Amino acid sequence: MLFAAALRRSLAEGYGRETLRADVLAGLVVGIVALPLSMALGIAVGVPPQHGLYTAIVAGIVVALLGGSRLQVTGPTAAFVVILAPIVTKYGLSGLLTAGLLAGLILVAMGFARMGRLIEYIPHPVTTGFTAGIGTVIATLQLRDALGLKVAEMPETYFGKVHALWSARGTMRFAELAVAASTLAILLLLPRVTKRVPAPLVAIVGVTMATTLLHRLMPSFEVATIGSKFKTVIGDTTYLGIPPLPPRPMLPWGPGFGLQQARELLGPAFAIAMLGAIESLLSAVIADGMAGTKHDPDAELVGLGVGNIVAPFFGGIAATGALARTATNVRAGGRTPFAAVTHSVVVLAAILLLAPFVAYVPMAALAGLLLLVAWNMSEVRHFVHTLKVAPKSDVSVLLACYGLTVAFDMVIAVTAGVVMAALLFMRRMAELTHARLIDEEAPAEHRDLPEGVSVYEIAGPLFFGAAQNAMSRLHTVGSKAKVVVLALGRVPVIDATGLVALESALERLAIAKKKVIIAGPLPEPRRVFQKANLSVRHDHVYFCDTFDEAISMGRGLAEASG
Repeated sequence: MLFAAALRRSLAEGYGRETLRADVLAGLVVGIVALPLSMALGIAVGVPPQHGLYTAIVAGIVVALLGGSRLQVTGPTAAFVVILAPIVTKYGLSGLLTAGLLAGLILVAMGFARMGRLIEYIPHPVTTGFTAGIGTVIATLQLRDALGLKVAEMPETYFGKVHALWSARGTMRFAELAVAASTLAILLLLPRVTKRVPAPLVAIVGVTMATTLLHRLMPSFEVATIGSKFKTVIGDTTYLGIPPLPPRPMLPWGPGFGLQQARELLGPAFAIAMLGAIESLLSAVIADGMAGTKHDPDAELVGLGVGNIVAPFFGGIAATGALARTATNVRAGGRTPFAAVTHSVVVLAAILLLAPFVAYVPMAALAGLLLLVAWNMSEVRHFVHTLKVAPKSDVSVLLACYGLTVAFDMVIAVTAGVVMAALLFMRRMAELTHARLIDEEAPAEHRDLPEGVSVYEIAGPLFFGAAQNAMSRLHTVGSKAKVVVLALGRVPVIDATGLVALESALERLAIAKKKVIIAGPLPEPRRVFQKANLSVRHDHVYFCDTFDEAISMGRGLAEASG
């Protein structure tokens, strides 16, 4: 059963007071970390910060209870920013919520189709390239708030954004830069002093209190805050920042939504689903390595899909497994999915109790937080190390994925990267397949080779990448050879292209009036030959189980041919 796989396993092992205490404490820590991140990521996407919080609450609970990883923490993530921001620009909040819902349906279908394991086939240079590219884009987008730049309109393309930011460099404000730098300093230095207190909490709260105090003492010191940038009107009440209300039921799509809009949103929804699946399953794998657990990838996709279907009906944007929050959960001692549920409850409690204070959080402080997230996501040291030590083919895939992610988007980058990696893999596999001809020109190889018998030995898979090259040397079989022994005892597999190349060679040998003995085929190629009825369709072809039997048969056929 693909629903609630992790929860069922956890409860089957027994759930007592000690486990509950561990989950609650871990959930409290993760909730504190998730609170500023969820707001920052919502703002980075282009929506009011409460939608990021609603995502952490609703998707966090649903995926934890229905997914396949017992320690995964789900919510908005930085990787989604580059995909979701253009959707908001073009279709607005309703289009974003609808795209997330459609992505949820795709994820559920992927889970039931048992596609969870397919994510393992995405090569490492591809994931490294596009995550570094996403980190670069996110960092670039934060420069506006971190520097207080006044940009009238941000273009859609990355290079257009860079040009707009550079053109606005004259509007940079020292106060915003000081706030962002102070936030980064606390985020970087506090973990070196103590890891008992979450650095994001200390950084955001400390900087917010400092800027508020400075503004009271010096009214000229003024920075943009969540309250100054976002206002929510509910009924006759206007809330600065986020409203102190829980997520409320709503329809994701706006008025006039129809089939045409659904078609237009399918592409973005597919991108959300693919990135969500990749990031969530990679996060689950890392959590397994840290905690010694084992996740169910198909159940995780189903749970993630349901979470993304439910969240838009409560104002939540697209969600996936959040690696940093998941790692925090493991380090804090979380044991079951109830730790992730507790994290969502903590975020909900913060909305209800602390919403008025959130309005004072500086935008530059959240930008500083996301700059660090982008840096960690890029894994610059690992990126540079890969460039230095990886084969040139892998480096080309890495750089292509990075460049395409920055210049275009993640879907194009992953598609191109996987295709490039597949082609390079096929070339490497083709290089593993070797063939050699042993005849009267090379007597030292087989001094007991019967007169009139040549041996053509193939070692390695005989598939479309290697078939033509492997069979080409059969053209050079000498005129004295009356019998050709095809030694296939070291060919593990053969595909349709390999079979066609083999049959073409057999037909050429038939025209040259030469007998052919196929020696020692392994079980998989033998089944292919039997289905193709080679011995029936080609009366000059014989089969032997061993090479020695083939040589003995070849001697007899050569002598019989005169």
